[in-house]
Amino acid sequence: MPLLEVRNLTKVFPLGESVFGGGATGEVRAVDDVTLDIQSGETLGLVGESGSGKSTLGRLVLRLIEPTSGKIVFEGHDLVAASHGGMRRLRREMQIIFQDPFGSLDPRMRVENVISEPLVIHETLSTDARRTRVAELLRAVGLDQSAMRRFPHEFSGGQRQRIGIARALALHPKFIVADEPVSALDVSVGAQIVNLLAQLQREFGLTYLFISHSMPVVRYLATRIAVMYRGKIVEVGPTVQITERPKHPYTRSLLEATPEVIA
Repeated sequence: MPLLEVRNLTKVFPLGESVFGGGATGEVRAVDDVTLDIQSGETLGLVGESGSGKSTLGRLVLRLIEPTSGKIVFEGHDLVAASHGGMRRLRREMQIIFQDPFGSLDPRMRVENVISEPLVIHETLSTDARRTRVAELLRAVGLDQSAMRRFPHEFSGGQRQRIGIARALALHPKFIVADEPVSALDVSVGAQIVNLLAQLQREFGLTYLFISHSMPVVRYLATRIAVMYRGKIVEVGPTVQITERPKHPYTRSLLEATPEVIA
């Protein structure tokens, strides 16, 4: 059984009110009848241009936003039908790494508090036990435990993203949505973060939904690739199949737009 099952998932956003009054003037189908599975231990790369609905889909599967219709099943649990208490328990297993390493961390909190916040909410640990766990998480993402006493603004973008990853790992989740985690970083730092994610997946047995507009990044990390266009999944399959034998014209256009590396 897949770790995550998505069936006919749709999210419709109403457009703003008309300047002449009369309520909403239309709607946008940000996610349109999406069906996909994610197997335990794999990385499903979700790729598409800006505005294709990728990030909305990522937030929907975690129920950070409510779907208009459709079904989301995580380890046999129907997330759409889950109560507030049920979702609270399930959120231990599902986390997100945000795109913006600057905006996703509270600038008023020290790193120790940023990372330990999920532990405070979901665990009953002593202060010393939480501090030990934070130090372990920092080491896991390649940072020294001295970082605990500092504030986010004292770190580079890549270091902040490592802090965000440590926070996502705090509760030992099984599934992580990585929403464009390297798009705000320069190429060399982004490559380090991608390699870190691959290392953590092997170490902790993680399952990823890795969202990106970059086909080369997705091709490097993903087990399978799903291509999204205007709210719909237009093609999904093993990475080699999608990148070497694409069937949909939009997939081919994404690959053709990828710059080649000249030795």
